[in-house]
Amino acid sequence: MTRRHSCDGLDFSLQKQVSIMSLNLNAKIDEIQCHQHADTSAALLAIRSQLQDLTKSVESCQSEVVEVKRDMVAIKHEIDTLQAAKEEIEELRDAVDRLEEQTRRRKIRLLEQASSLSPTGLTCFLCYAIFAAVLGMFQFGYNTGVINAPQSVIENFIGDCWKERYNRNIEGSKQDLIWSIAVSIFAIGGMIGGFCGGIVGNRFGRKKGLLLNNLLGVGGACLMGFSQMLYSFEMLILGRLVIGINCGLNTSLVPMYISEIAPLNLRGGLGTVNQLAVTVGLLLSQILGIEQLLGNSDAWPLLLGLAIVPAVMQMVLLPVCPESPRYLLMSRQLEDEARRALRRLRASSHVEEDIDEMRAEEAASQTEAHMSMLQLVRSSALRMPLTIGIVMQLSQQLSGINALVLYYSTSLFTAAGLEEWQSKYATLGVGSVMVIMTLVSIPLMDRAGRRTLHLYGLGGMFVFSLFITISLLIKEMMSWMTFISVISTLCFVIFFSVGPGSIPWMITAELFSQGPRPAAMSIAVLVNWLSNFIVGIGFPKMQETFENYTFLPFSVLLACFWVFTYYKVPETKNKTFEEISAIFQRGVERPHREYLDDPRLYGNFHAVTSSNHLSTLNCVNTLGSKPMETEHAALIRELSGRAQQQCKTSSKTVATTA
Repeated sequence: MTRRHSCDGLDFSLQKQVSIMSLNLNAKIDEIQCHQHADTSAALLAIRSQLQDLTKSVESCQSEVVEVKRDMVAIKHEIDTLQAAKEEIEELRDAVDRLEEQTRRRKIRLLEQASSLSPTGLTCFLCYAIFAAVLGMFQFGYNTGVINAPQSVIENFIGDCWKERYNRNIEGSKQDLIWSIAVSIFAIGGMIGGFCGGIVGNRFGRKKGLLLNNLLGVGGACLMGFSQMLYSFEMLILGRLVIGINCGLNTSLVPMYISEIAPLNLRGGLGTVNQLAVTVGLLLSQILGIEQLLGNSDAWPLLLGLAIVPAVMQMVLLPVCPESPRYLLMSRQLEDEARRALRRLRASSHVEEDIDEMRAEEAASQTEAHMSMLQLVRSSALRMPLTIGIVMQLSQQLSGINALVLYYSTSLFTAAGLEEWQSKYATLGVGSVMVIMTLVSIPLMDRAGRRTLHLYGLGGMFVFSLFITISLLIKEMMSWMTFISVISTLCFVIFFSVGPGSIPWMITAELFSQGPRPAAMSIAVLVNWLSNFIVGIGFPKMQETFENYTFLPFSVLLACFWVFTYYKVPETKNKTFEEISAIFQRGVERPHREYLDDPRLYGNFHAVTSSNHLSTLNCVNTLGSKPMETEHAALIRELSGRAQQQCKTSSKTVATTA
């Protein structure tokens, strides 16, 4: 339109020039008539020159009109191209809206189907499968706490072995070193097992991986159980290493298996069963470790050797359970076997909604496939969920719970003013509270949500860690502060059980789709065991350095974890794996959407008459009225790239034309 206006202006200018020339010509004629003596030839030459100038102006105008027409044709072509891109984007939006509506309806049907299976959504066979799987986490809890109670008798055993071999007493420093190795090598084995968990889960499957792992459990238990009989503390250390590898694999495979077989509406509560099994194993090890039971010089090998029981039980019970349906369908492409597994777990033949949900997750994660840990670390799209998974594991281990409950609770209670025998039973009370509160948190997990409970847990632990520090500082001035110390410790454990105790295990599996999930679990478990090892090694030095202020560093860390959870951790309650993955994909896709919605991308066809410059028409300015919030980011990405390329080419062409 601007060019057309320019042409009209030029035509008007030409007419004006012709009029002026005509007036000049008439003036010349009048001058000739009025002044006969004037040089007629000179006047005629001037007229001819002016006529030649007029002819050139007309030709120039005609040439410019032709160029403007050519430019208008090119601009019209670009407008048609941009309009086609706009229509294509609108069609895609409609398709995505339909897909989102289908996903929403499928999720509702999944929740209704899970609730209709039984009053609670559980089936007998699902309970059986969960129980068989969490024996691995029970193994982890039992072997974490079993070594603490018989410390003195095991140290004496190390000294007796040394004297039997070398006919001299062992030096105190060497005895302490061997004991420290026997304790800490369990965490090193856990790191190795956690690191290999993803590889084992991908290669053998979740169920077969757990079954093979029990061979390590049996071997480690036998090595520890027969170490006294063969007078070999090396067997004890090797057994602790092997059972550590076993527990590391369990902490990776068991949460993965449970999260993949659990119905959508029960995934949080059943995920809490992981921590319940850990706390039950821990409590049982503390009870059996009492000197009157198995924590004495004669029975401690049996105490350690009992680790064979959960391994054998799982080897007997787990073969009846099906493999993870998600693994069968998405990793092995065995749809018929996945259907059979779902029918057994759901006790129903109506499993199409579960199958459709798995297919949707598989379609959404096509680009991820199976990822190694190195690929996962390098992936920018998965960096935030990986960071969240790692920080959640750190919030569990660096909260101070291990130092308070597992390693040094008895000495802390003694320092607070309790008698030694009272401190031991107070430690048992702490273990009992952990079990009870973990049971209480199971129904809360799918009602209040993971994020909410984790925030409450971290906040409560922060407050009562300060109370523990205060009670240690003024216990000598006020005798009743001893009871405040015990109450604060119990409350600290209560808030741990509600949130940080169980949530990190389940949320790491929830944050990732099928492809990167095993690698993510391996990294998270590795971080968990590494921080566990650091706390176990570093806490005595912290006690020596900070004395009564020992728990202040944990208080600072708890505050940092609370802030991170508040701002970064999403709620995963009642969300499918596909929806959770989309939460982070939207963060990656947002630049694409902003690019599409930005009017500057397409330009603006407003005329700039004074400068004769043109810019591109904003033919998709209505896109900004509807934000592109969808989990089907792959489709959006494909079209947005195509539209961007078209628009860039169009903008360049129009700018050149202008």
